[in-house]
Amino acid sequence: QVQLVESGGGLVQAGGSLRLSCAASGRTLSRNAMGWLRQAPGKEREFVAIISWGGNSTIYPESVKGRFTVSRDNAKSTVFLQMNSLKPEDTAAYYCAASAQPQANPMRPYYGLDYWGKGTLVTVSS
Repeated sequence: QVQLVESGGGLVQAGGSLRLSCAASGRTLSRNAMGWLRQAPGKEREFVAIISWGGNSTIYPESVKGRFTVSRDNAKSTVFLQMNSLKPEDTAAYYCAASAQPQANPMRPYYGLDYWGKGTLVTVSS
């Protein structure tokens, strides 16, 4: 059974940057797409980013495109989310997620990111 553990959350001022990390354990995920979701207080969980198993394909929603970058290191079973130009509306719990498939699946909720970690909190102050 896969375990996903996020780290790197915290408090940052608007315009600042944070880098989230996600360590996967339990089984190798080098052949699985991985990504990030987030959930703000009182709102539904939303898709943030996904990266294919080989790292050559990424998808972002318009709300973070150009500011967030997802990457992965399969040798270390780690996925990253670099967040720049942060805004107060980016405040949320951020969840690392894994798919059972190697690529994003647009026919599935969250592009198929079905397995989630426990999350790390990001707070952006204005």
